[in-house]
Amino acid sequence: MPENTAEDRGEHTPGDLAGQLRALGVREGGLLLVHASLRGTGLRSAELLDALRTVLGPEGTLVVPAFTPENSDTSPAHLALLREAPDPVAFRAAMPPFDPEHTPSPGTGRLAERVRTTEGAVRSDHPQTSFAALGARAAELMKGHALDCHFGPESPLAKLVAADAHVLLVNVGFAVCSAFHHAEYLVPAAPTRSYRAVIRDEGGAAMWFEYQDAALDDSDFARIGDDFPAAGVRHGPLGRRSARLFPIGAAVEHAVAWMVRHRH
Repeated sequence: MPENTAEDRGEHTPGDLAGQLRALGVREGGLLLVHASLRGTGLRSAELLDALRTVLGPEGTLVVPAFTPENSDTSPAHLALLREAPDPVAFRAAMPPFDPEHTPSPGTGRLAERVRTTEGAVRSDHPQTSFAALGARAAELMKGHALDCHFGPESPLAKLVAADAHVLLVNVGFAVCSAFHHAEYLVPAAPTRSYRAVIRDEGGAAMWFEYQDAALDDSDFARIGDDFPAAGVRHGPLGRRSARLFPIGAAVEHAVAWMVRHRH
């Protein structure tokens, strides 16, 4: 179902939303990673972005996922497209290389795409799991996202953890919390696997890039979130739905401990 529905007409001013964000605990000058689905919230992406930037202020930074799983032939999203292609071989051969400035991110929602396409936004270079950011520290946080590191030590997530950022979940659950992926790199003897994605070579031509990285698994993220201590999460309304705010460091620490106990 597309996210743009008739019920999603904006019903709130940026001022209203700014008040709700402050009540949740979003603070001026902060670093904020946002995962959001606006379906059914009564929120428009432009209004929510204005409110977030107002509350964070000129010294704050807003970060969103800008993932492109369709670009990797090891992802379920790509395999689904391949099954629908009349000629899978031709489809694979014609895949365009990832371009941080232009490749869309259709699965991350309207707010994330609004951020990605806003003037001044900076996007990291990973061909499958990039992030986009607006604000004072956008370039710093997005720089140096290694091509063979989805969410680990050479990713924006590691920098967000080091900088004591917060995560805001808007009308979504912990199942999409990318901070938990960073925890997968911190578990002792974590498994790895091969990935392949299309990038540009030094001459600008498309090429398949294969690399080893952590074997990412979000199938238990909702359970990890269910066990996250309630004291670490602030809840509140945002539009017609609810939102949750919590420190990214606490989320990662909790997820590591949970994975050590429950994953085998």
